[in-house]
Amino acid sequence: MRWEPIGKPDEVRASANMPDYDRVRREFDWAEARSQLSGLPGSRGLNIAYEAVDRHAAGERAQVTALRCVDKQDHVTEISYAALREWTNRFANVLGGHGVGRGERVYTLLGRVPELYIAALGTLKAGCVLSPLFSAFGPQPIADRLRIGQGAVLVTTPRLYRNKIEQIRAGLPQLRHVLVVGDSDAGPGTIDLREALAHADTEFEIPPTSPEDWALLHFTSGTTGSPKGAVHVHDAVVAHHATARYALDLRPDDVFWCTADPGWVTGTSYGIIAPLTHGATVVSDEGEFDARRWYRVLAEQRVSVWYTAPTALRMLMRHSPELAAAYDLSGLRYVASVGEPLNPEVVVWGQEALGRPVHDNWWQTETGAIMISNFPAEEIRPGSMGRPVPGIEAGLLERGEDGRALVEHGTVRELTGDDVEGELALRPGWPSMFRGYLHDDDRYAVSFAGGWYLTGDIAARDADGYFWFVGRADDVIKSAGHLVGPFEVESALMEHPAVAEAGVIGKPDPVAGELVKAFVALRPGHTPSDELRSELLAFGRRRLGAVAPKELAFDDDLPHTRSGKVMRRLLRSRELGLAEGDLSTLEHAG
Repeated sequence: MRWEPIGKPDEVRASANMPDYDRVRREFDWAEARSQLSGLPGSRGLNIAYEAVDRHAAGERAQVTALRCVDKQDHVTEISYAALREWTNRFANVLGGHGVGRGERVYTLLGRVPELYIAALGTLKAGCVLSPLFSAFGPQPIADRLRIGQGAVLVTTPRLYRNKIEQIRAGLPQLRHVLVVGDSDAGPGTIDLREALAHADTEFEIPPTSPEDWALLHFTSGTTGSPKGAVHVHDAVVAHHATARYALDLRPDDVFWCTADPGWVTGTSYGIIAPLTHGATVVSDEGEFDARRWYRVLAEQRVSVWYTAPTALRMLMRHSPELAAAYDLSGLRYVASVGEPLNPEVVVWGQEALGRPVHDNWWQTETGAIMISNFPAEEIRPGSMGRPVPGIEAGLLERGEDGRALVEHGTVRELTGDDVEGELALRPGWPSMFRGYLHDDDRYAVSFAGGWYLTGDIAARDADGYFWFVGRADDVIKSAGHLVGPFEVESALMEHPAVAEAGVIGKPDPVAGELVKAFVALRPGHTPSDELRSELLAFGRRRLGAVAPKELAFDDDLPHTRSGKVMRRLLRSRELGLAEGDLSTLEHAG
């Protein structure tokens, strides 16, 4: 089922940063996008932190609030661009004072506290490489990532150090310094960051930085194997800036809230870098998800652009529309979502409950920035990823028996025409494209073929160039000759009024190869029963026909990654009694 498109009023189209998508795409040039940034003074290159902080601190936005950090007790700390320049200078000097050199890796294991932003941007100023970690990681995932990245510095809290780092530190000889943020003493072998910052110089000259110098190391987990460290360079800031303008409609006077965990790529690219390059005010909330708290933050901080996750939106949907109506959300101008495909129901709910539709977009850790989006001035097609951002060429490739792009002698076949389905691929060359997997050149090489980057995602494209997510190639279910995309099945089940969320897997079957099994979380007021199970299976058959689920189980605690994706791999492992593998990205893990 495809939902009716949601059009945009003329005044919204006229005021958008990109009122004419086709014209901007036709005329777009990455070199021109690069010219919208300042570059280091004296033609000394391009540095992410300079573009995010120092160029604003030296101009008319110096006293504008850069960061507005809300702590767990609702106390608000505001830091201007001028003050942020000084604090990040101090951090860069702390690194230099402890002998940390250019190119060395600095890891952060922190929640949404001011020191996270200071450390991240100060690291980039110093020419070091920033690698953020989830604060809820367990000791082993932390050790694995520190070991792969040869981390020299870790910034964390006394509690996290005692609970997770102290026991693994002896096995990490390259970890020379642990900087701790907090009111309590973490013990021997650590450095009190707040004290170190207090004694550091407020002046720091950013050294010459090539656009191709390493800047960011983001880890991503596949279904098998060790975590992959994707390397990004300072030139990525060009894509961060451009995509925030076109896909998020961001402007200097915006108050911007990205709810992504700071240990995930979105929490860095769009939770820190992109909005600051535009001179906007970034809201950060240290508290955990709670519907009333989130609505309160939106209202009290007068958030105008909100970037969040489908899981969070679906959790808000579990509450009545009256809850949203109890808060003044009139400041909200634009809502976007990322992390997993956005169900059509959520797009429409946003229009009804928030007064704004939700704009889905698609990208990956490897792409470093938004690649496909539903744009501010264009109609939204609920359930669609949208269309490629300016500067990005996306295509669909013919697939082989394993569901992945068919590569023969290094060549691939691009699918043309309307309403086709294949592996989503991108033409390399955009600034935020990852430059490699750390210590794994072979893994990097097989990500490219025939002049394309192979995403591993299966998508369809309609006659107007909108892309529709089908599933991961390794999630696609082959049942009785059908290739079944889990997302399509999940979205159909969510149309039933009893279903809050669904996860779908392929279960081995001697006749069909695989049969489709669904795991369903129910909305409040609905109770699992055999009658409801039969009703949902029949509902699925009516919606989907031959590709509908054959089995269905109720599960009110579906496993999610911290980026909001239902972990179908984990559902499948549990169903088949297999080893669960790397759970480091599992919500509530550790």
